[in-house]
Amino acid sequence: MKQVTLTVRELALIAGTRAALGAGVALLLSDRMPRDHRRTLGWTLVSIGVISTLPLAADVLEKLEDDDH
Repeated sequence: MKQVTLTVRELALIAGTRAALGAGVALLLSDRMPRDHRRTLGWTLVSIGVISTLPLAADVLEKLEDDDH
């Protein structure tokens, strides 16, 4: 198993992106708010979660490659 050392900041950012993605999916599946508001907010949170994950994942993969060399 490969290990990567992350800073507290990086770990918090990763947790935040996962939380945004999870909250967005939960809103899309719920029926607690008016449909239009729920869909707008849900898709916005899902988009933020996905888009912000890309540079964080690239950073982690770069650290994995750096450890291999």
